[in-house]
Amino acid sequence: MNCTCWLWLSFSADWNFVEDNAVNVDTIHPVVKLSDKALESRVESREENNIRDASVVFRVASLHDLDALDALEKQCFDSDRLSRRSLRHWIKAHHGLMLLAEGGQGLLGYGLVWLHKGTRLARLYSLAVAPQARGQRIATQLLTCLEQKASERGRIFMRLEVAKSNRSAIALYQSQGYRVFGEFSDYYEDHDDALRMQKRIRFARTENAAGVGFQQLPWYPQTTEFTCGPAALMMAMAGRQERRDGDHLTPNPILELEIWREATTIFMTSGHGGCHPLGLALSARKRGFDVEVYISTDKPLFTESVRSEAKKRVVGLVHQQFLQQAREQTVSIVYEDVSQDVLSQWLSEGYSVLVLISTYRLDGKKAPHWVCLTNIDEHCLYVHDPDVTLDQQLPLDCQHLPIARQDFEKMSAFGAERLRTAMAIR
Repeated sequence: MNCTCWLWLSFSADWNFVEDNAVNVDTIHPVVKLSDKALESRVESREENNIRDASVVFRVASLHDLDALDALEKQCFDSDRLSRRSLRHWIKAHHGLMLLAEGGQGLLGYGLVWLHKGTRLARLYSLAVAPQARGQRIATQLLTCLEQKASERGRIFMRLEVAKSNRSAIALYQSQGYRVFGEFSDYYEDHDDALRMQKRIRFARTENAAGVGFQQLPWYPQTTEFTCGPAALMMAMAGRQERRDGDHLTPNPILELEIWREATTIFMTSGHGGCHPLGLALSARKRGFDVEVYISTDKPLFTESVRSEAKKRVVGLVHQQFLQQAREQTVSIVYEDVSQDVLSQWLSEGYSVLVLISTYRLDGKKAPHWVCLTNIDEHCLYVHDPDVTLDQQLPLDCQHLPIARQDFEKMSAFGAERLRTAMAIR
């Protein structure tokens, strides 16, 4: 099916879609508004539907559509609406994809997808269909076009959340290739749980969209701008400890700061220092874990991240101290580039894995950043990212985040010296 902008579309009965009138999928705000409950089942007979247009045009929204979109939003939602300001933002946003459905009755609906910067993940953000257009499979067609457009912009997966109790909506998403890959407890205001669903959209026509076997690690958000390392290490230790002996290490801010004090480089590009891989390894060793660390150089790390000679000396002394302590604690250190094959091997052997990346492709900054690896397949590496600082971002957006292999290869080399470092704990 071609969803090229401004192209008139005709959908044949050969498409194996569930009709929209089997479930009310015409008004969905699945992410920001936390109101997937709008997906509650509502059966309508075809006789109750208004007359259908024979054809519908799907196109990208522009600022000229703002009045119509604002009116549709108010028509479809009694609460939790996208404001006129938000609609304007998403129309203009480079990381947003808003498509409209138009017919003889005017604006019939819209769909909005958020394209995560620096990753291959798209997220269904909002979906709405005018009451007079329901029962015409507009929502289904919009979703299909959004998938194709997101795929054309390099995204591999589309994700969404749906209430676990909403069987009709789950069945509809499953009919279009979405598979459950996780669950989020107490997600809604009424304390209902949410199923997390995704679909491989780039290869949906040729591959079976099977669920991804993620390593089940808890996710924890860093509470300061300089504690990504401790946050990632706590996730890794908590997941590994639970698998090892059933005990529960609960990530918390006190432990986060304690690990930072143990592992910090003291200085970094600006502000407080980040965490040295050997410092993190020693913190894990202190808590009873075996550790293996790959570092691409035997020279002192992060000295080029500070300008003054005094700070360079301090960073260098910290490196030497960590190195001496690591040798005393029998931490395994391998001085070579860590390849994706090594990372994959670690995961297959049940290790928890931390990797240092550059945030340039995520936020435009060249900062070192620790993430926790949760899975690798033939197309992507998946990470738990402890940083939730971007506008409109939710914790779910930072969990099992897919990054294409070729993108990760570039992201996992930090600085002018192309530092690659990772650690595995068990």
